[in-house]
Amino acid sequence: MLFHYAQRLPDAALGRDELGRVRHKSKSFHGTKREAERELARLVVECEDGLASVAEAGEERPRQWGPSTTINDALEGWKLNGWADLSPSTRLRYQVIWDNHVRDSIGRRRLADLTPWDVERYLRRLKDERGLSQSRVRYTRAMLHRACRLARKWSNGSLPNPVADTELPEWGYDEQRPEVPSPSAVEVRALLVAAERVDRRLAVFYRVTAATDGRRGEVCGLRWSDVDWDGATVRFDESVVGIDGPARVKAPKTRRSVRRVAVDTVTLGILASYRAEREAVAPTCEVVLDADGFVFSVEPDGKLPPHPDPFTSGFRKVAKLAGVPADVHLHSLRHFQSTELRRDLRGAKAGADGLDDGADGAAIHRRGVRGRPARGGAHGAAAGGDVRFRRLGSKVGYVSRCPPPAVRARSVAPSAGSALGLGRCGDT
Repeated sequence: MLFHYAQRLPDAALGRDELGRVRHKSKSFHGTKREAERELARLVVECEDGLASVAEAGEERPRQWGPSTTINDALEGWKLNGWADLSPSTRLRYQVIWDNHVRDSIGRRRLADLTPWDVERYLRRLKDERGLSQSRVRYTRAMLHRACRLARKWSNGSLPNPVADTELPEWGYDEQRPEVPSPSAVEVRALLVAAERVDRRLAVFYRVTAATDGRRGEVCGLRWSDVDWDGATVRFDESVVGIDGPARVKAPKTRRSVRRVAVDTVTLGILASYRAEREAVAPTCEVVLDADGFVFSVEPDGKLPPHPDPFTSGFRKVAKLAGVPADVHLHSLRHFQSTELRRDLRGAKAGADGLDDGADGAAIHRRGVRGRPARGGAHGAAAGGDVRFRRLGSKVGYVSRCPPPAVRARSVAPSAGSALGLGRCGDT
């Protein structure tokens, strides 16, 4: 017997409306139950095809920010509209924090229901129950704060930012992680000797890192055109990252990261001999070493940037071979340079009449104070110039023999390479 069967088709999600409620599409159908099920399947396919066509056209489904918006929704919106501006390492750090500590806990909470007390309790649980470090909890709060601030902006101020007025838990002195140790000159010499036995490229890389205070990515981004052979300086204006794929060149970490650093004559000579070796290898591969190529590239022409990870894994191997303590890692070489610079500052201050030892935290300009011997080139030719000590941010200080007015464009940081006491890497 044929009869008409009326059925309201089940929900098909189509995003959210302006109040944060899930959108649905329904249709009344008159016919048999089997015909209604066929119509339901057709409607579902139609909705999915519509969403697919929007995605193929490069458009995004409209996002609605309302009372039902959760922390995860805010983070997802920020990821689609803002994470591209972050560095790859920062994106990876935020993604790990989101997946491990946020998504299945506070991430499910609605912003409208959260209070600063809830957020502070959550941060304290990360510290007490999960044992997260102070820096990791600080990163988590920073990530949540920015996501909630953006959600408040995108909702035209209707959503609160429950993270804005929160405070981090306190860490006692015994709860904080130990500071990164600074290797001694003896340990750095041992590292360079061991690196020379492992790989020539590693030895030169670690020498330049220890002598210039360069970050790993900055030294990877060093080009031959950045080396001023006459002025005995190198310029750091690029960085290399290798997260989620091959090595890529990016802008430096901060604007102050773009700098020109003085290099001691021994390190400069090692770079010159290393360049000669690369120029000798290039013809065997039927290429020519690019004048603007990367210093530590694995390619004969130097056009491709080196991946940073092999230098970190190689350092662990070299450190074990050299018998250096396990808590000394590649980044420790930057602390070595700062330690040597601090020692030079203290020695110069001790020899300066009337120079206040407590002025280490201020900008100090003192004429007649002798610093390191002048190195060749325009900067080294400034005979009789003054030496300037100045504290820049968290750095201990920069020391340079001020050039004559014609070339006084920028002060340069001295190199700690001469403290290593080595000629060619590995020579004693």
